[in-house]
Amino acid sequence: MSANSIYRVDKFVVPQSAREEFLQRVQQTHAVLRRQPGFIRDALLEQVAGPGRFNIVTIAEWESQGAIDAARAEVAKVHTESGFNPQETLARLGIEADIANYQALGA
Repeated sequence: MSANSIYRVDKFVVPQSAREEFLQRVQQTHAVLRRQPGFIRDALLEQVAGPGRFNIVTIAEWESQGAIDAARAEVAKVHTESGFNPQETLARLGIEADIANYQALGA
């Protein structure tokens, strides 16, 4: 973990009926992210216990905000070329998303 890293944290409420399709799309998107300049690492997490609402969380660590912005543009391009609309898919599958960028707090 670098003090300058930026973390993209996406939290989702995914109905069981949408899980398989959603995870397939997430894995496809993360395959694109992993090839982008400035990508450090990622994790795909599924809730196994606890009262939280969000049952799927993805985290991607980036070298900078600029790297995130460039990756976002590349992912949008890939989605457009493949005819995939993430917002329509989330709405169709009844998935709620909470998406934000974070930095580590200094100790």
